[in-house]
Order: sequence, then structure tokens, then C-alpha cells
Amino acid sequence: MGGTVVDTSPMYGTAETVIGDLASELNVIDSLFIATKVWTRGRESGIKQMETSMKRLRRDRIDLMQVHNLIDTQVHLQTLRAWKKEGRIRYFGVTHSRVKAHAELEKLIKTENLDFVQFNYSVQTTDAEKRLLPLATDKGAAVLVNEPFEKGDLFRKVKGKSLPPWAAEFDCESWAQFFLKYILSHPAVTCVIPATSNPKHLKDNLQAGYGRLPDESTRRRMAEYIKRL
Repeated sequence: MGGTVVDTSPMYGTAETVIGDLASELNVIDSLFIATKVWTRGRESGIKQMETSMKRLRRDRIDLMQVHNLIDTQVHLQTLRAWKKEGRIRYFGVTHSRVKAHAELEKLIKTENLDFVQFNYSVQTTDAEKRLLPLATDKGAAVLVNEPFEKGDLFRKVKGKSLPPWAAEFDCESWAQFFLKYILSHPAVTCVIPATSNPKHLKDNLQAGYGRLPDESTRRRMAEYIKRL
């Protein structure tokens, strides 16, 4: 269906190994955009963990390496800058999934010349629209959005409710697509990464990348609609 970005982390159990094994078996390892993370303290520990990730993912070069949850950020960014020059990674960035970290993320975007920044953003939690998204655009940083479904809270909020008829105006056929199209339609957003273990949900999620996207006035209408529920 056109999806290529795979975002993983050493903290996600055996995910890196499973991704590497399956992608190799299906002969798609070189056609994927592989993003993973460093999630430890200390320079040597970080290097060891990242090299282990590369082996598990069966890649000599990682497309995007991110400092996970801002753990020992400055130490790892030094390594990542060196690795980018050496060609071991294409891009580097930082991640967090809580609004409380937005101020620190803002500071890093301003000062560290990041290639990517990953943070939480949804039709319900729109804090990133205030500073992070405009700043990322100004600084030329690509944006990965996590927690688009608020850990399922958005689905619980709309349980038993039908989509508003006007959702058809932007080719929306499900609540998952409603939530994802809101995010994808923001011009600063590069990619949104909803997590699922259900292939049916995966197909539904990917469908959000097809058809029309809501314009700015419709986006405001969407946010107000969810706020009133």
C-alpha cells in the first residue's frame, strides 16, 4: 500500500530482530526506511547498542537513528554526528512522547540542527501546533508523529458513534483515518507512526495516506468536533 517507514527501538522487545528477519526473507530490506533509537546512558554503551541494532536489522547503514526519550542526549548526538559523516547513518534526531518534554524538544530543535524530531500530536492533544511544528518548519527538521490515537483513548471516545457526514469530503472512511488525516494534513508533518499488531488495522491506517486531506478550516472543525464529544 506504499508504506516504507519502519520505526522501532531496542526497548520494543524483539522488534528489531523480527523486522530484520522478515524484511530480509521478503527481500525488502533495502526498500524500507528504517528508523531506530539509542536508549541507554554513556557513549560506549550507546555505540554498542546501536551496533547491535544494526546487526539485528541486517543493515550496514540505518536511515534514521534517534535519541530515545531524550536519554543522555548530548552524549549520543556527538556520536550520531560522527556516524553521519562516516555514512553509518543517513539522518539523526531525537524523540519523546509526552507534552512535558516539548520545551526541551523546542530547545534542541533551535540549537542542534536536527534532521528529524519525533513527538506526540493528535486531534485531541494539539500542543505541538503552538511551537514545535512551526519551529520544525523554520529549522528544516522533518517530523515523525507518535501517539496519534492517544493509546486508544480516541477510539474509546468515539465508540458507538458514526463518522460525521462531512468526513467524506476528505475521503475519510473510518475513525482511524479521521485521526490520521488530521495529522497528515499539517504541512510540517513528514510521517505519522501509529502502532498496531492487527493487519486489518494496518490496512485501515495506511488508507489515510490516500485521497484528499482536510484543509485548514476543516482541520479546525475536526478538532472542535472531537473536543465536544
